[in-house]
Amino acid sequence: MSGYVAEHFKFEAADGIAKICLNRPERKNPLTFESYAELRDMFRALAYASDIHAVVFTSNGGNFSSGGDVHDIIGPLVAMEMPELLQFTRMTGDLVKAMLHCGKPIIAAVDGIAAGAGAIITMASDLRLATPEAKCAFLFNRVGLAGCDMGACAILPRIIGQGRAAELLYTGRAMKAEEGLAWGYWNALHEADALEEAAMEMARRIVAGPTFANAMTKNQLNMEWDMSLDQAIEAEAQAQAICMQTGDFERAYRAFVAKEKPVFEGN
Repeated sequence: MSGYVAEHFKFEAADGIAKICLNRPERKNPLTFESYAELRDMFRALAYASDIHAVVFTSNGGNFSSGGDVHDIIGPLVAMEMPELLQFTRMTGDLVKAMLHCGKPIIAAVDGIAAGAGAIITMASDLRLATPEAKCAFLFNRVGLAGCDMGACAILPRIIGQGRAAELLYTGRAMKAEEGLAWGYWNALHEADALEEAAMEMARRIVAGPTFANAMTKNQLNMEWDMSLDQAIEAEAQAQAICMQTGDFERAYRAFVAKEKPVFEGN
């Protein structure tokens, strides 16, 4: 994936980290039909990218994303019939699925506005950093739509709780940065000039770890939503047994015995 060239967003990759951002800062980085589809396809491809072990989805020009473009998406949707509408809503949901199943921890670094689908992208990330000025709004209700968009009713309550999620989804109001931090939505707040570097440092820490095991952790975090406790414990037993066969497990043991810091290689 290091040679991947994106058409509808910025993409760069180095040292096992892919850094992406939407690239229409003059419009607060809205999504279009094309950028939705390309992001979906890129995250699907990441599942097979052996040279990428973490993703940083960052802001651009002081904003993360204002969501679906009013002129490029909302206007055309009003004129569509049900088959086309369902094709679109399934496609946007497929972006979230691709993020969940890409096998790489995703860090969202949010400055300014993250609204609508932009908020959903932060929600579907594994870790979330923001600036004190960041505002995250699941504003579907405010444009006459249900809050149940792209998995919001399933994922958001698991992050911040049912009551808080219900308030945001019923009202469409913006969640302030301090609220999100207190509720556990943001992992940390950083000033704007330090935000991206904080996200990259977190990504570097992840990449320096046992990346095969990290992918297993991401898989289990997602899969165990639908499991009973007994099923989850058994699934984790199998996952951990697989990880015990990796070279990184042996490297960690030998480093411990030698009183050294382990150097993981991802296998």
